[in-house]
Amino acid sequence: MLKIDMDNISTAAEDKVEVCNLHLPIFFMRAIVAGFFIVVAVLLSHITTAILFPKYPEIARIFGAFLFSIAIVLIVFIGGELFTGNNMTMALGVYNRRCKIRDMLKVWGISYIGNFIGASSLSLIFIGSGSAREEMVAYYNNMIQAKLSASPTELLLRGILCNFLVCLAVWTGTRMKTESGKLIVMFCIIMTFVVAGFEHSIANISIFTLAAFFCDSLNGMAVLQNMVLVTIGNVIGGAILLSVPLKLMSWHK
Repeated sequence: MLKIDMDNISTAAEDKVEVCNLHLPIFFMRAIVAGFFIVVAVLLSHITTAILFPKYPEIARIFGAFLFSIAIVLIVFIGGELFTGNNMTMALGVYNRRCKIRDMLKVWGISYIGNFIGASSLSLIFIGSGSAREEMVAYYNNMIQAKLSASPTELLLRGILCNFLVCLAVWTGTRMKTESGKLIVMFCIIMTFVVAGFEHSIANISIFTLAAFFCDSLNGMAVLQNMVLVTIGNVIGGAILLSVPLKLMSWHK
């Protein structure tokens, strides 16, 4: 890990702060669009899984995890401000003294709000369309209770592991020289967190929005606990578990 790599990511953090401070509507729209992209991945993954699961549960889980990786590809190649990816970028900007803590928190906060609006609104549009309703109702009534039954410690750790992998996918994607290389590495890393059942806060916004309409019952307090603990875990995974070692292993050349 060379100092130039740290400089590049710190410059990206500075750019985010500049856009957020001077062109807030543009930054906010990028965050909303990133939320849209997460929903595209959730729908692709979950509808496919719902169709395959009754007869081929093992294949459904693996294939659904593979398809969810389209989210990070859309964000990296098209653009968008994803809260979880910004956990790493902004933390490294602070560690390298190129950004202030208040700037980091502002970028995180606006990213999260924009992601929330994008993910929830596109999910509501999908619900209103009535598409794949029968498959999704059956799948969500089986899936969502297992998701909400995890203990607080499990949720926190799943959130940490999830964003460690998400940020690792973003980081390695910036280091690869070819688009095909980026695609292969990002797909493999994102597939890892999905197939393992780790928790992504922005994806969960879409999932719980869908679950509110597809599930027979939904425990509101369990949903709130999930969102809070997973969000905290995502911050730790991206801003500490990955970013601190990246900073410590960098050297001058």
